[in-house]
This record gives sequence, structure tokens and C-alpha cells, in this order.
Amino acid sequence: MKLLFRPNRRHQSVFAIWVVSLVLAVSQFFTQYALAHQNPALVEGVEAIGITVSDMDRAVDFYSKVLAFERVSDTEVAGESYEHLEGVFGLRMRVVRMRLGDEFIELTEYLAPKGRPIPVDSRSNDRWFQHIAIIVSDMHKAYAWLRQNKVEHASSGPQRLPDWNKNAAGISAFYFKDPDEHPVEVLQFPPDKGLEKWHLPTDKLFLGIDHTAIVVWDTDASVKFYRDLLGMHVAGESENYGTEQEHLNNVFGAHLRITVLRGVTGPGIELLEYLAPRDGRPFPGDEHANDVVRRQTVLITQDADAAALELRAGKTSFVSSGVVVNQKEQLGFHQAFVIRDPDGDAIELKEK
Repeated sequence: MKLLFRPNRRHQSVFAIWVVSLVLAVSQFFTQYALAHQNPALVEGVEAIGITVSDMDRAVDFYSKVLAFERVSDTEVAGESYEHLEGVFGLRMRVVRMRLGDEFIELTEYLAPKGRPIPVDSRSNDRWFQHIAIIVSDMHKAYAWLRQNKVEHASSGPQRLPDWNKNAAGISAFYFKDPDEHPVEVLQFPPDKGLEKWHLPTDKLFLGIDHTAIVVWDTDASVKFYRDLLGMHVAGESENYGTEQEHLNNVFGAHLRITVLRGVTGPGIELLEYLAPRDGRPFPGDEHANDVVRRQTVLITQDADAAALELRAGKTSFVSSGVVVNQKEQLGFHQAFVIRDPDGDAIELKEK
């Protein structure tokens, strides 16, 4: 006798659900693939980190003699286009571009009008906190050199992150301050962490900038901005706490959610969300580019006009009056504009 399998209604229903789920999954995959190719990332990566300073000669002396940066250019600018770019009327700026390894900082002194100094009671969990992380080849030698140059401590001393923290184990770091009280970090990766270039043989002590770190209130909101809107990708995550982290940040009870984003080129952007304590102060709503508290992460875009349209559609807050065309290209860009991230930090998109 030949037996025939006759699927009952339950079997038919399960099979239909499976087919529908498969079709939806395939459709979603191709939709995402098409969007990724139709809508390339708005930015390529971090081009430089801008820092407002009160005394340019003093700042250049510090970054060159203490931290081994090389001066690349020294430019003085004024005029309507720069006023519209930075949102400061009647400005005159001196901008010095400096290089360490493959990475750049841009120091800006506002000759007019002068802005306010960094609040003297600033803490590492305040949301105007932003630092650059400079990679060193030897933490002990780097700390001895910084002590010799009498830098102001922000950490109690170099901290080695503990082995139980898998994603951060073995990293050594130390926070200090530049002459304007801007926080700076020196960092050494163990052999199993960090970019390959940080482990190449060298006789140099200060190697380059791995990332700029910023304090955020809500990591998920910041990731939506930097990843989903700007097009950067998440490159690493960790959750750091314990006595080492407390003494590194000089914040008692510090418990951080840390997320690193990167573009195709340049340093990363590290998001620091303090899960505890949650008493860090918000970014000052009346901050301007000439205030010394200003740090400005500079991102490269291929099309400033298209990027501005998309960012406006995403209800991003603009500092600039619009896309500013730099006819003389004195500062190395053709078009640029400045916006704010969800916490108020300044981001410049530059089209060369």
C-alpha cells in the first residue's frame, strides 16, 4: 500500500509563516544593501580636532615641546564668511594646524572678540569634557617626561585597566591638562589591542592621536547621530568601573559605558556615558566658538551641500548660518559648516 503524506492545516500554517519570514528577511537584506549603496556615509572620518586657546604662542610651545607636535601652518583670518561659519560676529582668528604622526589638531586663538575661560570647577563627567588620546610607546617614560615638564594632573597617576575587563584589559592611561585646562590623555595599548600602527617598532615616545573622547548623556542617542546619520561605524564597546577608572577620571564611583566610532579615515570618536555618577553638568547653552571650553571635531565630507540638506532634514542643530564657501581657501577647505551633536558638542563638516 502506498502511503501519502497529507499535511494538516497546522503544518500548512507553519510552512506559510516560514516562507513569509524568509521572504521578508531576504527583502530586508536587499533593501539595506540598496540603501547602503544609494546613500553613502555623509562623512569619511575625522580630519582634525579643533581646540580654542587663549594664548597661541603658549599653546604651540606646549604641544610642540612637551608633546612633540609639529607646526604645519599658521594662518590669521577674518571676515564675514568666518563669522557665518563659527557664529561669532566681528571675529579675527589665528589658527595653527599641528601634526603628530598621521593626525592633526587645529589650535584657534580668537584675537577678537575674546571668549570665556573653561570653568575652574570642570569635572570629567561634565558634558563639555572632551579630550584627545595620544598614543605613547612607553607609559613609564611618558609619565616621567610629563612630570619633568610639570603638567597639571587630572588623574592621580597612570592607571592600568584590570584584566577582568576583557575589552579594556591591559590598557594604560593618564589624564592631564594643557595650559588652558583642556584635558589630554596619554594611552598605551597592550599587544592585543589598538590599531596595528601603534605597535610598529619606533624610537618615538609620542606617536599620534587614536581618538577624541566626549562625554554624552545617552549613548543610544549619540550612536544614532554618529552612526545612523553621519555614517560612522561602531568599532568597540566596553563597560569600565572600579578603582582604576575612578582614579583615571578623578571621579569617585565612576562607572562608564564606552563606545568607539570610526570612519574610513582618521581618529575615532569615543563616547563616554557615565552610568554613575549621573550628576555631570549639561553642555552650556550659551557656549560660543571663542569660549576656551570649545573643542570642535572636524569631519571630512565629499558634498557639504548634500550633507547639510540631510542634516537639516534630521533636525540637527546648526551653529553656522548655512554652508559657508571659502573663496580663498585659507584654512584648507572649499565649503564647511558647523553643527552640534545631541549633547551640544561642536562638529565641523568640511569639504576640501
